Amino acid sequence: MKINVTLPDGSIRQYDQGATAMDVAKSISEGLARNVLSAKVNGEVRDASRPLPGDCSLALLTWNDAEGKSTLWHSSAHLLAEAIEALFPGTKFGIGPPIENGFYYDIDPGERAISDADFPAIEAKMKELASKKLTFSRTEVSKADAIKYFTEKGDEYKLELIEGLQDGQITFYTQGNFTDLCRGPHIPDTSFIKATKVLSVAGAYWRGDEKRKQLTRLYAITFPKQKELDEYLVMLEEAKKRDHRKVGKELDLFTFSEKVGAGLPLWLPKGAALRERLINFMKTAQEKQGYQQVATPHIALKGLYVTSGHYEKYGKDSFQAINTPQEGEQFMLKPMNCPHHCEIFASRPRSYKDLPLRFAEFGTVYRYEQSGELHGLARVRGFTQDDAHLFCRPDQVKEEFLKVIDLVLLVLRALNFQNFEAQISLRDKEDRSKYIGSEENWVKAEQAIIDAAAECGMKTVVEYGEAAFYGPKLDFMVKDALGRKWQLGTIQVDYNLPERFELEYVGSDNARHRPVMIHRAPFGSLERFIAVIIEHTAGNFPLWLAPEQAILLPISDKYLDHCRALSASLKDSDIRALVDERNEKSARRSAMRNSPKPRSCSSSEKRRPATAPLA
Repeated sequence: MKINVTLPDGSIRQYDQGATAMDVAKSISEGLARNVLSAKVNGEVRDASRPLPGDCSLALLTWNDAEGKSTLWHSSAHLLAEAIEALFPGTKFGIGPPIENGFYYDIDPGERAISDADFPAIEAKMKELASKKLTFSRTEVSKADAIKYFTEKGDEYKLELIEGLQDGQITFYTQGNFTDLCRGPHIPDTSFIKATKVLSVAGAYWRGDEKRKQLTRLYAITFPKQKELDEYLVMLEEAKKRDHRKVGKELDLFTFSEKVGAGLPLWLPKGAALRERLINFMKTAQEKQGYQQVATPHIALKGLYVTSGHYEKYGKDSFQAINTPQEGEQFMLKPMNCPHHCEIFASRPRSYKDLPLRFAEFGTVYRYEQSGELHGLARVRGFTQDDAHLFCRPDQVKEEFLKVIDLVLLVLRALNFQNFEAQISLRDKEDRSKYIGSEENWVKAEQAIIDAAAECGMKTVVEYGEAAFYGPKLDFMVKDALGRKWQLGTIQVDYNLPERFELEYVGSDNARHRPVMIHRAPFGSLERFIAVIIEHTAGNFPLWLAPEQAILLPISDKYLDHCRALSASLKDSDIRALVDERNEKSARRSAMRNSPKPRSCSSSEKRRPATAPLA
């Protein structure tokens, strides 16, 4: 019996029942087969060695595909676990997923502490195992047998994971002497892993719960070629130099205080000025598009977020409710701005002639992040969003969406982000429990985004399961100067919050209608955006954003007054000028100013941080 296999180019090939994706690859080219890591069958990534289910669509995945990289890194996590088990018998294992760059495994080594001194031995053992060309074999296991296996092994973490599974959902993967509970997929064998590097070790609470045991998390990365690993390590060294925490300190932009609290940045004068310039840039652009500035409080009654649905979905990630002297009254630190803007819309009757209404706010919000997840400005507990919510008629959605795209592109051009793609973030294809609203509204919202992105002619990718709980999104994925990907800017279409808040406008037919809501934030959060800008530019900001645009170096004290007068004149023309009054020779001052390292200062000279060049 034959099956029909549809390839990405639309061609159809016939194979015998039971053929695998690897069989298809070999029939096309032996060279292709040597590079296939996994396969996408009817949209699902699977082992290339598994029999095809019948007539199907098939894409063969290699290192050049994101899913191919993910498969290799997932398999590498199993290889890391096998190496750990060989080197440190008795280690227990949590989870080991692939991540954007590499993978990690959470382990419990018992009384032993694993440190970076152990990395060379772990890497050597991984390389030794990889060279054995160990096959990844998949086995379907009953729940009873899975429990029996990990009970005998004494691994309570795997037993806890099995608790939430049912018969027919459980598979084991084995390579060499290591067997793991895993859904897969995996690469054909370990020989594809040619270069290995253990990057760091950290603590991680089991299942992200601070009340549970803290495990050891090992981060690592692998490549199919040593050259690619070498290039990656060079990039990491450059990234360390550009780390926004380091550069931000050198430029006197921001600081953190243990007394204020973790994840709550304090903006220093130069950082606050830079932040204000970004805000003014966005305000000017918004005014041209007819936005109206609003302001909302930092706290609100808990019921507001219950109505919006945010509390149900994200209550555990919010700060605990604030109890007032009045019994039963609870407020919350504002975790998002959109419910407040819904209430502004509802504050008075609206007509179809009023729409679209565009409410903008640089609103500071607060979300509880675990201490281990905080990272400089990139992951904080209090941050300011360049938030806006557009309320429009259904026939206005596409036009408004396109205007917001223009605004996001304006921001990316102004900051010289040239390498980006737009990600259309849709619902999970199967699990709809994460989302609110009717199927009809979701279909309309998703189609509106797809149509708008197509009209712009932008490069787009579709990611299922990445939508917000109330609507699909268009997320802008930007690559920085080092090729790292960041999500900057998001636009969301929402038919659901207007229903939950019972928002209405009177149409031209004198009947009441629901508006459609568009959420948008071209910067996202100012904190994270500034972190990305710092690392993208290494602190050499565009001239319009630089903390200091001009520096005057008097060649002797007798020219100080002239330089001060010239500086004042430049400031009158909105040029940020600074007179360097240190008692040093000009050449030495220039050398010190251009030095990337901060230096100590004597009491007779003012410390001045490095500054961006004028060009």
